[in-house]
Amino acid sequence: MVNPLPHPSFREAFWVWCRVAALSFGGPTAQIAVMHRVLVEEKKWISEHRFLHALNYCMLLPGPEAQQLAVYIGWLLHGTRGGLVAGTLFILPGFVAIMLLSILYVYAQSGAHQLVAISVAAILFGMKPAVAAIVAEAVLRIGRKVLKNRVMIVVAVLAFVAIFCFELPFPLIIAGAGATGLIGGHFWPHVFEVIHGADHGNDACPRAVDVAAVTRKVSLLRTLEVLAIWLTLWFAPLLFLGWYFGGDSVFVQEGFFFSKAAMVTFGGAYSVLAYIGQQAVGKYAWLKPHEMMDGLSMAETTPGPLIMVVQFVGFMGAYRNPGDLPPLAAGVLGAVITVWVTFVPCFLWIFLGAPYIEKLHGRRLLNSALSTITAAVVGVVLNLAIWFMIHTLFTDVWEHHEMLLGFARLWEGPPTPGTTQIGAPSPFALSFRWFEPQFSSLSKGSLVILLFAATLTFRFKRGLFAVLGFSVLFGVLLYAAGVR
Repeated sequence: MVNPLPHPSFREAFWVWCRVAALSFGGPTAQIAVMHRVLVEEKKWISEHRFLHALNYCMLLPGPEAQQLAVYIGWLLHGTRGGLVAGTLFILPGFVAIMLLSILYVYAQSGAHQLVAISVAAILFGMKPAVAAIVAEAVLRIGRKVLKNRVMIVVAVLAFVAIFCFELPFPLIIAGAGATGLIGGHFWPHVFEVIHGADHGNDACPRAVDVAAVTRKVSLLRTLEVLAIWLTLWFAPLLFLGWYFGGDSVFVQEGFFFSKAAMVTFGGAYSVLAYIGQQAVGKYAWLKPHEMMDGLSMAETTPGPLIMVVQFVGFMGAYRNPGDLPPLAAGVLGAVITVWVTFVPCFLWIFLGAPYIEKLHGRRLLNSALSTITAAVVGVVLNLAIWFMIHTLFTDVWEHHEMLLGFARLWEGPPTPGTTQIGAPSPFALSFRWFEPQFSSLSKGSLVILLFAATLTFRFKRGLFAVLGFSVLFGVLLYAAGVR
């Protein structure tokens, strides 16, 4: 019998999670790719099939799937404290960065601040194309491991078309893929079961997470304890703020509003941004439309989940409605309570459901369903990768929606170059979407950096640090030379 790989110490895992957090740029696609490369390929702590098993569960939950995946794997490695450390570290760099940027944002622009803004813009100019190359490599790598027959390829293609062209809801795509996998796995298991729960593939010995997962127990008492603890952590601060500042204070409004938003963020942050933007700008007047887009830019270009944009919204809402507090202190408190109620539910979903998901691991029909879901996820991830690539290379991208089932064209926009439309078609309509990049807005510098990063990634097989580091340096030089 082959001995398992040694189980990592808590200290070793802590520093690895710090590394993952520092590299968590580029949205969920790149973040999941980082974890896959570090935890599956480099450290060999978790096997491919169990990584995908955990990822599929996280993709079905409301909230940022990459952060929840970190909590899940941290929990498998070192229990509750491992999940807490992994999930907290994952969002900490982005929290600090957006807090600092929010404070700078509300201050009057000074010479020093302009210098900082130019420096950050130059760094991000080199970083974003590099992240696009890393995302493309991740799609190819995961696709090669999952799309093992024509049926899985067809599932991925259909999922891509469904979300990219017709904007079908992500949960509907996943539910359809899961149902297809269950039915197909019953009649043609050799076709639909490409992820084998009990098979370690080419692993010379069992992975640390796979061995530790066997010891995870399920009990009703533990389930009730988790519910009691995390529901208290979720809502006790809101009750305290309501008692201290009054039920109509902006802190309580933000707390309950973003608690509700955290319950409906299925399919990632983009699926709920329209709702948050409409309510925060239109109903509560916490910030202006262009400020919502500024906050989105902050979240897209800092580490951590894209849903961290809510931190900026919470900051601006409390800063503009401080009550008896100094505006800056109110903004910080608003940002903290917004992040708290957004991410505490993420820990709840994992600590509550993961033991049951692990108990189901290895079931044949479940593996068929998860295999098909994973194939669909490849199509969804490809959608995100193409979207990210287009918006990295072109400053102006027009997004068209032609109604197929309805009475009129939904919209064609953005109406003016350089703007981004936040909105969604009627849930009762089916539209066909396509993008029209304005080729006159092509960023030649971004294209050069993208080709440079792709060469490092695909030709020379350089790691994430090397690709990001050299690309940022190259981008700063081009930015300084005026090549945009």
